[in-house]
Amino acid sequence: MKKTYNINEIFYSLQGEGYYTGEPAVFVRFSGCNLACEWCDTDHRKGTEMTAAEIGVACKNALPENRGTKNMLLVLTGGEPALQVDFELIRTLRLLGFYIAIETNGTHEIPDDIDWITLSPKAGSKLAIDFADEVKVVYTSESPEHWRKKIQCHNWFLQPLDNGNSTNINETTAYVLTHPDWKLSLQTQKILHIR
Repeated sequence: MKKTYNINEIFYSLQGEGYYTGEPAVFVRFSGCNLACEWCDTDHRKGTEMTAAEIGVACKNALPENRGTKNMLLVLTGGEPALQVDFELIRTLRLLGFYIAIETNGTHEIPDDIDWITLSPKAGSKLAIDFADEVKVVYTSESPEHWRKKIQCHNWFLQPLDNGNSTNINETTAYVLTHPDWKLSLQTQKILHIR
């Protein structure tokens, strides 16, 4: 029996956050997470078991006819993708030509051959990785500076907390203005009302 992965959804849209904001991408959203963040936008009750080959086909089919997979940004997100992503899935996506990014809370090891790691650490969690291509911290009014001592990274983003009812965008902006090592990351997918 072939290994399967619990997939919430696969879709094509614009990257809405962080370093690659505005870039077209295929998103593979995994169901399941080891943390329970109040602001998570993944429905963990929903999921479809898919093999690596089925995921690869679905990723290709998500693209418009005029877009190829070569160097196309593909974002593994969740939930927590590191709970499921393995060499077989990465190899399948790599053979299709995708540029593979992962968005992780950092509490599990990341498989080799990922092109871009976005680490979004959460308060009170123990990190299993100490490096990333970008760090994206959801600002909860607590200083995020302790993460800079624990993680090797060159791209630091602070994102307002959006719990569905309110956001602390003004407070987050003020913090970034007085702490120039950080850049502001907005959830532009919510502003644009896209996935």
